Amino acid sequence: MEIRCSRSILLILTFTLLAIAVMGYHPGFEDDGVYLAAVKKDVNPALYPHDSEFFQLQLQATVFDKAVAAFIRTTGMSVAAAELLIQAASILLIIAACRAIARRLFASKTAQWAGVAMVAAMLTLPVAGSALNMADQHLHPRNIATGFILAAVSRVLARRTWQVIPLLTAAFLFHPIMATLGISFCFFLTLAMLGGLRIRARNEARSPAAAVPLAWVFTSPTPEWRKALGTRTYYLLFKWTWYEWLGALGPLILFWLLWRFARRRGDVMLARFSLGVVCYGVFQQVVAIVINATPALERLIPLQPMRFLHLVYFFLMLVAGCLIGDYALKARAWRWAVYLLVINAGMFASQRALVSSTEHLELPGRQSANPWLQAFAWIRQNTPATAYFAVDPYYLAAPGEDYHSFRALAERSQLADWIKDPAVVTQVPVLGPAWDRQVSALSGWDSFQLVDFKRLKSEFGVDWALVANPEPAGLQCPWHNKRVSVCRIP
Repeated sequence: MEIRCSRSILLILTFTLLAIAVMGYHPGFEDDGVYLAAVKKDVNPALYPHDSEFFQLQLQATVFDKAVAAFIRTTGMSVAAAELLIQAASILLIIAACRAIARRLFASKTAQWAGVAMVAAMLTLPVAGSALNMADQHLHPRNIATGFILAAVSRVLARRTWQVIPLLTAAFLFHPIMATLGISFCFFLTLAMLGGLRIRARNEARSPAAAVPLAWVFTSPTPEWRKALGTRTYYLLFKWTWYEWLGALGPLILFWLLWRFARRRGDVMLARFSLGVVCYGVFQQVVAIVINATPALERLIPLQPMRFLHLVYFFLMLVAGCLIGDYALKARAWRWAVYLLVINAGMFASQRALVSSTEHLELPGRQSANPWLQAFAWIRQNTPATAYFAVDPYYLAAPGEDYHSFRALAERSQLADWIKDPAVVTQVPVLGPAWDRQVSALSGWDSFQLVDFKRLKSEFGVDWALVANPEPAGLQCPWHNKRVSVCRIP
C-alpha cells in the first residue's frame, strides 16, 4: 500500500511538471496584468500612485492578492519566486483532484492515469468562445479556485459531503464567479448521486438561485461602460460564431451519449456523473441565454455566464483520456509513448506559436530576449516609483509584445489601454469616465509628436513615455533597444 501511494504521488508530481513544461510560464501575461500588479501593490504600497484603481477595485471581491502578499511577507521570498511556487502548487492541486475524480469513475489504473495525462497536456485548451483556457500560464485565482472545485467534486463522488463545503468556500474566497459555478455543479452532481435528478430538477427549476446564487452590487450602465462592453464580443453570446456554439453544445451532447452508454453498460457511477454534467450544462446554458436576451439583466453580462463550460471541458478531457486508456492504450508501452507524444507535442507547439517572441518558461532571474520585456526591466530598475507613463493604448497587441502587461512587469503607472483595461471597466463601471478620457487622449498615438506628449503631461501629469524606436524629436530618451525607447517628457 505504501509503495502504491508513493508511486501515485510520484506520478502526480511528474504530470504536474509535464503540464507546466507544456503550457509554459508567463508572469505578467494577459490577465496577470491585473493580478500581479495588485500583489506588487500590496507588497510595496509606494508603487502605482496614479492608476491602481484599474486593478485594485476589481480584486476587492477576492482574497487572492492579499493572501499571496501575506505569503511573500511571511516567507521572505521574492514576488517572482512566490508566484512561481504557488502556480506550481495550483497545477499540482488540479492534477491531484483530477486523479481523485478518475479513481471514482474508472476502476482501471490505466484509464485513470490516461485521463490525468490528457488533462495535464490540455490545460491551455481554449474553452469554446469564452476567452478562457482550462488553466492559465501564470498565477491566476481561477487556477487556485479550479483546484478546490475539482477536489470538491471528488468528495461528492466519494459521498463525503461534509468535506465539500470547506473546499467550495476556499474556492469562493479566491474566485467568487468560478466558485458559484462549482457550487452549481456540485448541487446537480449531488442530486445525480442520489438517483433522483430528473424529478428534483423540475422542482428546483422554480428557484434557480439555489443552484446559482447571484450576489452582485448593481451599478447603472453608462455610455462608457457600454463602450467598454463593445470591445468584449466574447461576453455577448449572440455574437458567437457557429463553431463557438459547437464548442459549447458539443460537449453536452457527448456527455448525454456517454450517460446512455454507461447506463446500458451498468456503470452507475459514470452514468450519474455524466447526467450531472448534462443537467448542469443545460441549466447554465439557459441562464446564459436569459441574461444575454434580457435588457434588464445586461449588467450581469460581464459575469460571463458561459464560463460554466470551463468545468465541462475539464470533465470532457478527463473522461476522454480515461476512455482512451480503457479501450486503446491498455498496458502497451508503445501506445502510451505515442499517446503522450501526440497530446503534449501538439499543445506545446500551439503555445510556442501563441507566445512566439518570448521564452517558453519565464523563470525568476532569467533575462528575457524580448525587446519589450527588456524595456520593462530597465524601467523597473531605473525610473522612480512615482513615474507616470504614456504608452501606446494598443501596445499589448504589438508585434513581438506577446500580451505582457506594462503595469505588472515595469511596476509603473500608465495611462489606460484599449486591450485589457476595458475588461476591468465592464466589471467596475465607475472607472468608465476615467478610462474613456485617457484612451481618447491617446488617439492617434502612432503620429504623436513632442507637442502631443506635452499635452498629455499637462492634462494627466505623465512624465515618461514608452515609444517606438526611433523616438519622436524633442523627447529625452536615456535608453532604447531595436524596438522601443524609454523617454522623459520635457
